[in-house]
Amino acid sequence: MIAQPQEMKTIRIKPPPRGVDLNLAEAWAHRELLYFFVWRQLKLRYKQTLIGAGWAILQPLLTMLTFSLIFGRLARLPSDGIPYPVFYYSGLLPWMYFTNALTAATNTMVDHQRVITKVYFPRILLPVAAVLAGLADFAIALVVLLLVLMPMYGVAVTAAVLALPVFLLLAVLTAVGVGLWLSALYAVYRDVRYLLPFLVMLWMFLSPVVYPSSMVPGPWRWLYGLNPMAGVIEGFRWALTGSAQPSGSLLVASTAAVGLLLLGGILCFQRLEATIADVV
Repeated sequence: MIAQPQEMKTIRIKPPPRGVDLNLAEAWAHRELLYFFVWRQLKLRYKQTLIGAGWAILQPLLTMLTFSLIFGRLARLPSDGIPYPVFYYSGLLPWMYFTNALTAATNTMVDHQRVITKVYFPRILLPVAAVLAGLADFAIALVVLLLVLMPMYGVAVTAAVLALPVFLLLAVLTAVGVGLWLSALYAVYRDVRYLLPFLVMLWMFLSPVVYPSSMVPGPWRWLYGLNPMAGVIEGFRWALTGSAQPSGSLLVASTAAVGLLLLGGILCFQRLEATIADVV
């Protein structure tokens, strides 16, 4: 008998389509790799440190004490009736998660340049893993607030705490959206390393970390809410303390801004992903 020739498979390589191509099937196929990247980030975060995960408590705690002294006792900024330590700690909780996750996501493409240039995998997993890894530190700091600071100052948990996962999701999506922008740009332009510290500092003063959004005049709060972290931080304070519920216009504007940042980040990352391995 004459052996029949095997059918040849044709693999066509073509550029990504215009528009948004999430390619969720490919990302889902590499979900184990996402877990590996998250675990690696967690192991490297406090490698060769003396107190390890204790930094997740010390950083917001020491910053809270400084803010309470300078902006609370000396500057006498309002806190919407919330004790200063709880007010600042509940604002620093989402802010420090966001800044740490953003910094890690921005650096991740350059930090993994050897892997990127040798093996193909969905590059988007790297910044996403950096953002998800920060949730471990966030959880530790949140436990300190709920079990130590709030009982110490007589602030009780209310039913508003059920909304906390929503605002946490907004914080994660904001970090992913901005992280996609900056990680892709940093792989191409090293100027981003000098821009990032200035951006984080300026963004903090444009967010209600050291002051409440109630200081912003009512007609302008929707504009102030275009800063996505404004809605996230005010939402966290309200969910944790039950006081100072943020205005609806601010929350709607912040949620819309999160969606635009995420969409723009995916588009930017998608356009630059094909060239990252060549320039990183």
